[in-house]
Amino acid sequence: MSGPVLKRAYDPPSPEDGTRILVDRLWPRGVTKAGARLEAWLKNLSPSDDLRKRVHAGQIDWPSFLAAYASELQAPLAAEAVAELRAAIAAGPVTLVYAAKDPARNNAVALVEILGL
Repeated sequence: MSGPVLKRAYDPPSPEDGTRILVDRLWPRGVTKAGARLEAWLKNLSPSDDLRKRVHAGQIDWPSFLAAYASELQAPLAAEAVAELRAAIAAGPVTLVYAAKDPARNNAVALVEILGL
């Protein structure tokens, strides 16, 4: 089992993407559902609105964000989404789709780090 590929929602889908899963709570602006070519939208994998707003505003640093996000992923609905994600990864190639501008610090990167994908 290999880990997922990460790709911005604004980058064109490709055949190598495999199963494309949106891991943001909000739909990416300007992206159509047809254009996104998603197999799933796992909103419960994303950080809470409060945590998302705090990290974007610079109110918490990246290590604090990771710790808080890891804690949120223990909630029942998030844990179900984590199980769904792990099953998809076990079944074949997966691309985690996100909208953030920063390719190094976004919730998809955090998910891979927190879950050891």
